[in-house]
Amino acid sequence: MTLSPTEISTLLSILTEDASSGSSSFETLVNALHHHFGPNDYLRVGTSMLVLLQNPDLLSHQYQRISIYVLLFEMYRTQPFGKNPFAPVFLEIFKNPSSQSKIHMVSPAEKLFIYQLITSTAFTKELQKKTPKQVMASDVNPNKVYDISMVQSDIEKYHISSEISRSGIQNVISDPDPDKSSSLDHHAAQEVIEQLICSPNPPAEESFQPPFVRLAPPLHESENEMIWLNPPNSHFKIEWDHVMCAENTKEVELRQLMSKAFKGPLTLTQQQQLLNELDKDPKLVYHVGLSPVKLPDLVENNPLVAIEVLLKMIQSTQITEYYSVLVSMEMSLHSMEVVNRLTTAVELPREFIHLYISNCITKCETIQDKYIQSRLVRLVCVFLQSLIRNKIINIQDILIEVQGFCLEFSSVREAAALFRLLRNVESHEGDKSNQPKT
Repeated sequence: MTLSPTEISTLLSILTEDASSGSSSFETLVNALHHHFGPNDYLRVGTSMLVLLQNPDLLSHQYQRISIYVLLFEMYRTQPFGKNPFAPVFLEIFKNPSSQSKIHMVSPAEKLFIYQLITSTAFTKELQKKTPKQVMASDVNPNKVYDISMVQSDIEKYHISSEISRSGIQNVISDPDPDKSSSLDHHAAQEVIEQLICSPNPPAEESFQPPFVRLAPPLHESENEMIWLNPPNSHFKIEWDHVMCAENTKEVELRQLMSKAFKGPLTLTQQQQLLNELDKDPKLVYHVGLSPVKLPDLVENNPLVAIEVLLKMIQSTQITEYYSVLVSMEMSLHSMEVVNRLTTAVELPREFIHLYISNCITKCETIQDKYIQSRLVRLVCVFLQSLIRNKIINIQDILIEVQGFCLEFSSVREAAALFRLLRNVESHEGDKSNQPKT
């Protein structure tokens, strides 16, 4: 299944946006990808970008190449790198540069950036803030040697290709030395890309491969050769597996405890038993009856259990659904406690944290009861101070919204303290930016 012409147009618009200057950060590029495409589209999107890598004459600017590598990595960032279906593409970059693979067209600066990308534990904020222009302008030793043994072994565990497939060559070959004066314009290049990807039999997906030829095996000259068609022994005994379909006792107990946790606070003993069993076998978290719909009840009644359960589900494909429910649920001390603990334990999506902060502020502004309003404002202020002091959020991203919140509730002592903290952080960052560079 390939991309449609409309989807290809969207993908090219993401890659060509500000491509001439290369001044947009990779973070902006990644956000655009997630806005237009979902996880179910990633394989199709990645395959289409691979076609562009293999046909560099269709790329309008060199900055697009490093952007494609970033997107190929980002789409499967939450999984082990070896499971990324495009991991072998990254490995090609570090092979013998004397080979004729088009993947080796990357510059030394690009190679260093890609090495940092695939060997780090995550797409770090430092790498996200960079722009293609900054990467290409880096001064890197072209003879630098990279140790990719660990990455290579991880890839080889999940990607096995036959000698036949590795011997194939593409049946679409780009111009090895295109004349710049006659290069394709944007619209012509897009037409060629659509023909390569969207046609009924996309030529980009086919290759010339040597036929797999082997001799026919000789007949087994034996009178018992076909005995398996008519087995001589027709008496069989059924062996019954007595543990088959038997219910796991631990799972039953954990489901019962979790059912109680949805309805009310667990005792300290029950809570410890539940957490101990989940520590012994983290996969049990998927069999205890938790669903996104039940998460708010668990947060309100047993916030510590909710924190541990969510941490064990970080790698789950459903984790974004749990995040969405956590953001939209009724604001309370327990929900703030869960969010605060999660932000200090793992790197949550920035848009999730910002949305939660906005919902908290909106809740404080719309509530009618002055006593409850004052109490919630104090909770939100303490929560925001914790996020700022632990450097979990970028103060510039929420400065205007939070300053307005502090001014609106300036009569509350905690709001005044939060406002002073904002001013101190802002002035401190201003002093840093004004310091002369050495």
